[in-house]
Amino acid sequence: MTMLLWLQIKVMKKLKHLLTFAAIIVFAANAFAQQAKDSTNTFITIDAKGGIHNHGGTKLGYITKDNIVKDNQGRTLYFIDRDGNVVDAKGNKLGKASKNGNYYSNSGQVVLQLKNVDEAKCEILDPKGHSWGYAHRNYKLHACAAHCFFLEKKKMEDAKKDSLAKKGKN
Repeated sequence: MTMLLWLQIKVMKKLKHLLTFAAIIVFAANAFAQQAKDSTNTFITIDAKGGIHNHGGTKLGYITKDNIVKDNQGRTLYFIDRDGNVVDAKGNKLGKASKNGNYYSNSGQVVLQLKNVDEAKCEILDPKGHSWGYAHRNYKLHACAAHCFFLEKKKMEDAKKDSLAKKGKN
C-alpha cells in the first residue's frame, strides 16, 4: 500500500510540473501574439485613388491631384517639391523621397524603401526588410513619406498624452 501511495505522489508531482510548464507556454504565446498584434498599428496602405488607410481600413488622409497630402479634416500635412524634398505645412524639411519610392532622412539614411509586388502594388519595407504596408504604384513617391509622417504624428500625440498624464500626477 505504501508503495502505491508513493507512486501516486510521484505521478502527481510530475503532473503538477507538466501543467505549470504548459501554463507558462500558453502565457508566453499569448504575450507574443499580443506584441505581434500591436505591431500592425504601423501598417499603412495607399490606394489607387490616393487614400491613405491604416491596417484596419480607417482612412487617415489623402493625396490631392496636386500631390499635397492632407488629413481627414483637409489640413495640409506635407508636399513633395520638384527636388523630392518632403516639406511639412510649416516649411520644415522632413526628408527626401526618391523617384523609386525610397525615403531618406535629412541626414541621407534610408528610412523606408519600396519593393514592387506586382504591376499595381509596391510593398513598403524598413531597412531590415519588415513590411510596413503597401502603396499603389501611382503613389510610389508618397508611400514612405506618408508613412513616416503619420508615424511621427502618432509619436507626437503619444508624447502629448504622456505630458498631460505627468502633469495630472503632480
